[in-house]
Amino acid sequence: MYKWILPSLSEILAENQSSVAECSPAKAERQWRVSLAATEHLLLNTLAAASVDTTQGLVLAAPAPLFSQPKLTQSLQTVTFTAKPFNPLALMPFQMPDAIASVNEEIAPHESVLSLLPADPLGAEQFCLVFTDKFSLVLVLATHKNGKKTFSFSFEPEVVQQAWRSLGARVMLANPEFFGRLDTLVQDYSPVAPDCRIMIQFSQLLLQELTEAEETKDSLIGTGDKEDKENNPYPIPKVQSPNPDVELLQAFAHEVRTPLTTIRTMTRLLLKRRDLDASVINRLKIIDHECTEQIDRMELLFKAAELETTTSAKSPKTQLTPMSLDQVLQQSIPRWEQAAHRRSLTLNVVLPQQLPTVVSNPMMLDQVLTGLIENFTRSLPAGSHIQVQVIPAGDQLKLQLSPQFGCKDSSKTAIPARPPIRKALGQLLMFQPETGTISLNIAATKHLFQAIGGKLIVRQRPHYGEVLTIFLPLEVSSKHKLGLET
Repeated sequence: MYKWILPSLSEILAENQSSVAECSPAKAERQWRVSLAATEHLLLNTLAAASVDTTQGLVLAAPAPLFSQPKLTQSLQTVTFTAKPFNPLALMPFQMPDAIASVNEEIAPHESVLSLLPADPLGAEQFCLVFTDKFSLVLVLATHKNGKKTFSFSFEPEVVQQAWRSLGARVMLANPEFFGRLDTLVQDYSPVAPDCRIMIQFSQLLLQELTEAEETKDSLIGTGDKEDKENNPYPIPKVQSPNPDVELLQAFAHEVRTPLTTIRTMTRLLLKRRDLDASVINRLKIIDHECTEQIDRMELLFKAAELETTTSAKSPKTQLTPMSLDQVLQQSIPRWEQAAHRRSLTLNVVLPQQLPTVVSNPMMLDQVLTGLIENFTRSLPAGSHIQVQVIPAGDQLKLQLSPQFGCKDSSKTAIPARPPIRKALGQLLMFQPETGTISLNIAATKHLFQAIGGKLIVRQRPHYGEVLTIFLPLEVSSKHKLGLET
């Protein structure tokens, strides 16, 4: 009987660690999610600001891409291992079967997909290997035959190197040519012992994520005993939850985001081909854009659900730092204009000559603003005009969105703007029957802005419709430059 010689990643970590305790699936999965979130934040904090074309690291993951933040997808080369091989014919029915081979030949960074053999025990593991010039890391969530799961991770260079050798041997068997290219990439980021400051930062992020996860779990479970919490990760609350639909929304956002990320990865892989017709390329680009838009929406839904489960309103949910709003707007405004154009709207952005530094969360601000403007454009009739104005306002920066409907004619009596019809879906979402749009409600959106240090005010003005005003706090040095402090 054939026996696998290559060790799985969980076996490698178990051999190099004093003990890896088996635990309930819920507990191990919670450790995996918390550690992934801490790793994502660590990458965002340690990667240098660089152009889109600059690669700063390599990620090997299974069974699907793990990071969807634009900064990471643009800065990191990603290889995904899956036990369910991708069939290119699903997206290209007009191609002959040899398209599979040609697509595999096109596998290259930034995003690549490799198949595991059906009998490979690695197919029962979720893993993430990270290689950067500052640190290397391996995380593994393994499912065992007895139903138990184990989670383990290591920053040790030798352990990460052993994990790569095990993965590399599998790549060598399946695709020797690609192994040579991939091995060169790994050597470019040869595993090094991380700086102690990296370890401290990861520990702090891990503790923060773990605390937030426990708060979320406790608020959903209620006052159940410890055994109930351990053995049943999603029980029926024993007391009435203030937001009974939060858990369902979190699960929905996760289940939608994961396959969309995989579809986007496959689409970008196909876009690397040079033998595609222009019309096919355009359709693939549309798929890529729609996937990205919906992934971002799911990120916001998931974050909003997390915020709603915070046990203390004063508990900080995000890290606020001084940041350049100018850089965020340069990236965001083209997307805002594109969103308006798709709905036959026009958009004009008025900026001051010099944008001050604000205090917010760089990772979330772009997502929250873009999500708000996406929802704003969906609520306006075709032909409308949107003005976005950014101006200093005391010790804050004011960003205001106001609509104008059609052309102004002084000879005609102005007709009051009719606000869009909105119906509540639970306590976090709203539904617009006229457009079929589901989005976060105003209360949840305001909560998101509060989490990133800002404030959202919504006013209904006659003849203007709904006007949205966002305030962001200025950084101290910017206040001095504007003469706001002595």
